Amino acid sequence: QLRLVESGGGTVEVGGSLTLSCTASGRAPATNWYRQTPGNERDFVAGIIGHSGANYADSVKGRFSISRDDPTNTVYLQMNSLKPEDTAVYYCNEEQTYNGSEFVPGDYWGQGTQVTVSS
Repeated sequence: QLRLVESGGGTVEVGGSLTLSCTASGRAPATNWYRQTPGNERDFVAGIIGHSGANYADSVKGRFSISRDDPTNTVYLQMNSLKPEDTAVYYCNEEQTYNGSEFVPGDYWGQGTQVTVSS
């Protein structure tokens, strides 16, 4: 069972920056970040497959950047020029897991980390 642990959330002023981290307990090649506000569904924020193929929600393009560090099985979400509407709980999601011989589909989630952007 793959485990994901997010960290790096907090409170920041409008225009500020935060970097979120998602560390997996094993190899995790297809990682996404989602966010959720109270009463709403989780929305896709950014995703990365390997070291290429990064994609972003329109609302964060040009402000957020996703990257990974393979030795530590960590995916980062660098968030710049933060806006009040970026306030949410951010979740890490992994779509694949390694079973010892190949990558297989999966659906794993972290516990979430709160990001609050104050105006």
